Amino acid sequence: MKLHVKHTTDYRYTEPLRYALQTLWLTPLTGPAQTVDFWSLGAPEKLFAQVDAFGNSIHSYTFVGELADNVRWSLVNAAGQVQTLGVAEFTDAPGMPLAQLYLRASSLAQPHPHLADFGRRFVTAQAGDGKADLQELLALSAGVAGAVSYQKHSTNVTTTALQAFEAGAGVCQDQAHVMVAVCRSLGIPARYVSGYFYAANEPDLASHAWADVCLDMAGQRWVSIDVTHRCLIDERHVRLAMGTDYNACPPIKGVRHGGGEESMTVTITIEPA
Repeated sequence: MKLHVKHTTDYRYTEPLRYALQTLWLTPLTGPAQTVDFWSLGAPEKLFAQVDAFGNSIHSYTFVGELADNVRWSLVNAAGQVQTLGVAEFTDAPGMPLAQLYLRASSLAQPHPHLADFGRRFVTAQAGDGKADLQELLALSAGVAGAVSYQKHSTNVTTTALQAFEAGAGVCQDQAHVMVAVCRSLGIPARYVSGYFYAANEPDLASHAWADVCLDMAGQRWVSIDVTHRCLIDERHVRLAMGTDYNACPPIKGVRHGGGEESMTVTITIEPA
């Protein structure tokens, strides 16, 4: 499926903005599950490209306002066309971090005994060979979706996996975090994935998140599981970035000086090309 994506982030400020430094995780890469036909980014200042520690394409810019300026508005645009291939199982490219990195606790997806107990209902103890069973992982993802029901506005970007699990509610970000944290609690490497999801009747899910879970540590073999939809990723999914949790690959992260109170409006449209 060919999907055309447009992602706009509109910032408004109550006072003049003096300084801003922002980093964007808004560039999808061609890989086993997708081919990027074209992609463009727009920002208030010149963008500088880098590759982060997880292999994501990131861009940064710096804005410095003059004393006489009265800048109270900022806009970041991302747009392009991606051909999705529906490939859920894949092997990491050479040079990517070892799967063992994703066993480490992160602030939003920490292992916990309660999460381990829950996970053992679905996943049998590993034999020490660093491998996981796909059918068990799919059963676990369905269990997580049942334990953490999807409820809009029930959490925020600082909610941890354990908090969402204990509350029994969250959004796609939380469901992905719980899946990642449960897997880590069982000794299975897992990572958080940000992206887009196309569904004509679910515009609220255009900005989406899911989990990569390691099937074979030695072979760097992974599978991408969409907990929210209780399925493997398919042609509806566009992969943006991945990391240990949301904090490692948010769409935009930055710092600023001045500007007073900030309001932000995000608009995402996804249409078949």
